[in-house]
Amino acid sequence: MDFRFQISDFRLVAVACAAAGFTLAGCDKDAEQAATTPAPEAVKVASQTPARATPPPNPNTLPPTKPAAKIIAPGPVEIWKEFSGERAFEEARKQIEIGPRPSGTPEIDKVRALIEDGLRRNGWEVERQIFTDETPRGPVKFVNLIGRFSPAGKSPAPRDSQRVIVCSHYDTKRFSTIRFLGASDGASSTGALIELARVLALDPAMAAKIELVFFDGEEAFVQYTDTDGLYGSRLYASKLRESGRAPQFKFAILWDMIGDRDLTITLSSDSPADLTRDILASADALGLRQHFGMYERQIYDDHVPLTRTARIPAIDLIDFDYPAWHTADDNLEHIAPESLQKIGAVTLHHLRRALGK
Repeated sequence: MDFRFQISDFRLVAVACAAAGFTLAGCDKDAEQAATTPAPEAVKVASQTPARATPPPNPNTLPPTKPAAKIIAPGPVEIWKEFSGERAFEEARKQIEIGPRPSGTPEIDKVRALIEDGLRRNGWEVERQIFTDETPRGPVKFVNLIGRFSPAGKSPAPRDSQRVIVCSHYDTKRFSTIRFLGASDGASSTGALIELARVLALDPAMAAKIELVFFDGEEAFVQYTDTDGLYGSRLYASKLRESGRAPQFKFAILWDMIGDRDLTITLSSDSPADLTRDILASADALGLRQHFGMYERQIYDDHVPLTRTARIPAIDLIDFDYPAWHTADDNLEHIAPESLQKIGAVTLHHLRRALGK
C-alpha cells in the first residue's frame, strides 16, 4: 500500500470527482444455450408371430425414477454472524510466517498456494489470471486468483451469475532496508477474504452471485504511476471490459489494511455515494458505525481501475490511519481478530441486503 503524490512515495491522489468522469454500470447477463439433437425414432417391424398379451402391471413394482435434483439448502439469514475473526487472523498469520512476499518471488508462490487451498476446500473454483508486465525492475510475472462458486457443483462454474466483486491484494511492498511483513498491508485483508469464502459457501445461492479476487502486484516497485503499481487490478479490469462481463456487476468492495487493532476505516472522498450510504447503514445496524469515517482526499488503490476502466462502482474499505504502514512494525502484534471480525460482519450484512436471501 503506497501513497502517490508528486515525487514522494505517497499514495494520495487529489483528483476532482468531476474530472474523473466515473460512469456507473448497470446489470446485464450473458445467456448460454445448449443445442440438443432429438434421438431418431426406432423403426417398428411387424412380426409374423402373434404377439403375446401384455401382462397387467404389478401394483407392487414402481417404475424407475430419474435421480432427484440436488437440493440447495438455504443459508443462514444472519450470515454475518458466521464470520470468524479468529479464523481470518489465523489465515493472516500463515502468510506472515512466510515472511516478505513481493510479486515475482518464491514467497508469494507459497501464499498463492494457501489462498487456492482455502478456496477449494470450501467449494470454490479458482482461475489463475497469469500475465507478465514491465516494471522499473524489469519484466515480472504476476498471478491474480479469481474465485467463483457453483451452487449445483457444475464445473466450470458459471461466469454470468456474479453480481458483486469482493477483492484484496496479497503481495507485499518490496524493501531493501527493512524486513517488511505486511501484517495489515496485505495479510489481513487476504486472510479475511479466505474466511469470507468459507462463510459464503454456507449460502450457495448467495456465493454464486459473488466473485472473489486476490490481486497480485498492488504495490509499486518504485512509486505509483500509470505503469507502476496496481498491476493486477489494472489487468483484471481491462479483461472485464474486453470480455463484456463488466456490466453484470452492480458494485465492488475492496479490502485493504483492515487489521489495525485501533480500527478506523477511512473511506476515500470519491467513494460512490449510494455504496457509501449502504455500507455505513450496515455498520450502524451492527453497532459499528464509530469505526467508519470519511477521508479528506482520494486514495489510490485497487478500486481505481475497477471504477475507471471497468466502470463498476467500487469502494475501498481501508484503515489508512495506521502508524505502522510501510515499516518493520507492520507485524502480527499490530493487528487483531476483532478488527477483521468487524469488517467481515459489516460487509456480509451489506451483501445480504444488496443481494437478498
